[in-house]
Amino acid sequence: MTAISKIDTVIFDVGNVLYRWDLRCLFQKLIDDADELNWFLLNVVTPEWHFQHDAGRPLADMLPERIAQFPQYEAHINAYAARFNETIPGPVAGSLALVEQLAANGVSLFGITNFGSEFWQGFRPTAAIFDHFSDIVVSGDEKLLKPDAAIYELALKRFDVGADQCLFVDDRLENIEGAEAQGIKGHHFQDSVMLEQELKALALL
Repeated sequence: MTAISKIDTVIFDVGNVLYRWDLRCLFQKLIDDADELNWFLLNVVTPEWHFQHDAGRPLADMLPERIAQFPQYEAHINAYAARFNETIPGPVAGSLALVEQLAANGVSLFGITNFGSEFWQGFRPTAAIFDHFSDIVVSGDEKLLKPDAAIYELALKRFDVGADQCLFVDDRLENIEGAEAQGIKGHHFQDSVMLEQELKALALL
């Protein structure tokens, strides 16, 4: 006899699960030369530097420091702050429809995202899909990053759910492993088709 799943809650990551994210999407508009663009993304506005904002460091500290290092790119570094939403070119194919279906089925929806606080404030109003979510833990607000155990512990407490009733969906394997270490079932996101299969297998769709 097959055990009936106790999972009734889905926790989503945001970047590259629900919405595409790529710094290149903005800076290819500002730098025409492909070699220069690649150098810029490897040395100036890098994912690693950006992740400092995800971890809670304010832009007011980050930008002047980076401009002092790369004064020739002052306009580009300022564009990173002013035009960040252009690094988010649109939804991941099929993902928002799955959220809509889950919401229609009465499944509890939450989020845990590595996202800078200031950038989240600018992006959230553009994304009505999150109206379906009861709560979202934003790393920049909490100064905690996935895959640290503390962010999952905080989320479970704040969402008032048990680990064994949750499915966590993230595109980064280390974040899935972090969730699973807390007893949460993980789904390593590849595309919406595979996620839909998982949700159906858990009788959530």
